[in-house]
Amino acid sequence: MANQAPVVGSKNVTGENYKGSAAKVYFTKKIDAEHLIKLYKMIDENIFGKVAIKLHTGEKNGPNILPRDMVKAFQAQVPNSTIVECNTLYHGDRYTTEDHRDTLKVNGWTFCDVDIMDENEEIVNLPVRNGFHLKEVAMGANLVNYDSLIVLTHYKGHAMGGFGGSMKNIAIGCASGHVGKAQVHGVDPDNVPDWTEWPVKEYFMELMADSAKATCDYFGKHIVFLNVMRRISVSCDCEGTAALEPTMKDIGIAVSTDILAVDQACCDLIYAASDSHDMKERIETRHGLRQLSAMAEKGMGNPQYELIEVE
Repeated sequence: MANQAPVVGSKNVTGENYKGSAAKVYFTKKIDAEHLIKLYKMIDENIFGKVAIKLHTGEKNGPNILPRDMVKAFQAQVPNSTIVECNTLYHGDRYTTEDHRDTLKVNGWTFCDVDIMDENEEIVNLPVRNGFHLKEVAMGANLVNYDSLIVLTHYKGHAMGGFGGSMKNIAIGCASGHVGKAQVHGVDPDNVPDWTEWPVKEYFMELMADSAKATCDYFGKHIVFLNVMRRISVSCDCEGTAALEPTMKDIGIAVSTDILAVDQACCDLIYAASDSHDMKERIETRHGLRQLSAMAEKGMGNPQYELIEVE
């Protein structure tokens, strides 16, 4: 049974007013494989062929990454699917393909193929149409081997972006580790400074929007977005065991065919929660709401949504 949840769907923390139709965002408070699959099947009409599941697989032993068994059960319900990742720009557990493979084993991502799309540092340049700053972004070369993309995201905080939702998952996650991620972070790939010196605030959010737009435009209607609001730390899963313990309760799962609507809805749910002080502070000090307004400006989705609660 599905019912429209009251109030939350009408909230918009960016403060921008829009008229016209609303995107559908399906939501459940129950975080388990059964409900993840149930919500996915409400939006999977255009998923076909060879399917990539973009997952943030995390640094070694990260305490907040999505539960392996939940992802395993979900992936088993998606025919011809593969988890996809790229290497990282920072020197961590996933900087090289060899280290990345070892980290995948440690974190239990061994139940299906995991395609490190920029293995051997191979890239494909996807165009950014009408972007803010970038004309193209170097993605992991294997991205274009897939017909459809499922963006399965652990929605949480982020040290630079304020929050990491579906947009961040593909904007950074599909970009190749040593070229594309440098472009998205606004640094020279041949002379990468310490991450504390990388550009931030509005500029970084706009670069992310450019990169996400390239991937969304490439897949067209054959892309869907699933945000799991569980163990919502202010830290990203890229911080591994150094990630801070969550200070707010789990919220649920939100899914949509609209990247802006689903990230907007999750942000609104954060702001509506009584225990979200730390997350709101993280979002605002990093100017994270610019992620949403940037996507709206470039027509990447609809900030106006109907939140449909599913039991």
